[in-house]
Amino acid sequence: MSKDAFHVLNPSPWPIFTAASSFGVMASAAFFMHSFPYSRFALFSSTVLLLACMFYWWRDVIADGVVGKAHTPVVRRGLRIGMILFLFTEVMFFITFFWSIFKAWLDPAYVMEGPWPGVRLTWPPEGITTVNPWNLPLLNTMILLLSGASVTWAHRSVLKGDNDGVIKGLLYTVVLGLIFTCLQGYEYYHSTFALAEEGYKAIYSSNFYIATGFHGLHVIIGTIFLAVCYFRARAGQFTPQNHLGLEFAAWYWHFVDVVWLLLFAFLYWLSVAF
Repeated sequence: MSKDAFHVLNPSPWPIFTAASSFGVMASAAFFMHSFPYSRFALFSSTVLLLACMFYWWRDVIADGVVGKAHTPVVRRGLRIGMILFLFTEVMFFITFFWSIFKAWLDPAYVMEGPWPGVRLTWPPEGITTVNPWNLPLLNTMILLLSGASVTWAHRSVLKGDNDGVIKGLLYTVVLGLIFTCLQGYEYYHSTFALAEEGYKAIYSSNFYIATGFHGLHVIIGTIFLAVCYFRARAGQFTPQNHLGLEFAAWYWHFVDVVWLLLFAFLYWLSVAF
């Protein structure tokens, strides 16, 4: 710890290892899409390496705060700024998907014209049987809204020093996140259209699966994030003064909730109804 309350980090291998493994994931994914030899093994190996680097890096950050008591108010402010910037990049990431959805929905003739003469261009395209928004999507919406309430309960409980409430709130949120993921997988399995649709139907299927798929990936990440917080809460690591991990997990989960509400409103419902 320096004299001005900033935490002076010890030399760490995790930043460079994480950067290298991230590059490996991106490169091997590109090779895999083009059927390069051994690309599947390279993608798997680099993904495992990336996850391991992230685990050990976050373990060190947690140890700095819990064991080393290095998360002073100044350090916590810096970490909050970092999390806000990260969430901003996530917002921009999902804006690209919504941009594509709105473009294809509001101006389908422009997006889909060209290779399919004689086809009446509509949104959704002819031949696509869309998912009924009032069945599983509505149930999943209720589940995520309920999970948002339970994670808020956990956050408010830690501010009051109620560790039992933190544990229960996080447990309920993790269970609801797992239920959402299972129902989303069930919806994919029984969907009448595939990601690999061809022709004018591909614009809808690709928008649907990429947007909901990346959201589902974020739900899985958020569920893991909250599960780690659950075990940390059981170990008594959160206090009203120092609970950054739980706070960031709650922020991330609320972000995931908002993205789903927008997907439900515009992709599942309004773009199909109007």
